[in-house]
Amino acid sequence: MIFNDTFLAVLEHEGVVTIISSTAGDYHAVNTWNSYVKADGDKLYIPAAGMHSVEQDLAENDQVLLTIGSREVEGLVGPGTGFHVFGTASFVSSGEIVDQMKKEFPFLTRVLVIEVTGIEQKI
Repeated sequence: MIFNDTFLAVLEHEGVVTIISSTAGDYHAVNTWNSYVKADGDKLYIPAAGMHSVEQDLAENDQVLLTIGSREVEGLVGPGTGFHVFGTASFVSSGEIVDQMKKEFPFLTRVLVIEVTGIEQKI
């Protein structure tokens, strides 16, 4: 399992998640909430209603970087911790995961699926 207990604890506490995508030296960042992110195996699932800049970038470069943190979880040097999450991303607009997530997040138009390739605890 790629996600350790500290990372999973961060997802249980509210905080801001930043999703960064890029193409040809241009970067885009969008934000969501920790409570919206669902972890399963080596994947993260995030409901999306906007995120159009990220979706356009993924057509050229499917690599993303996420920053996820919470001040409520003990970190490496005291209260608060954060992670960098690396992975490949795609959007899905139909299927079982969309149907499941739509029950909790009725606003979504599709789901951002991130296959995690690496995770680093930063603080």
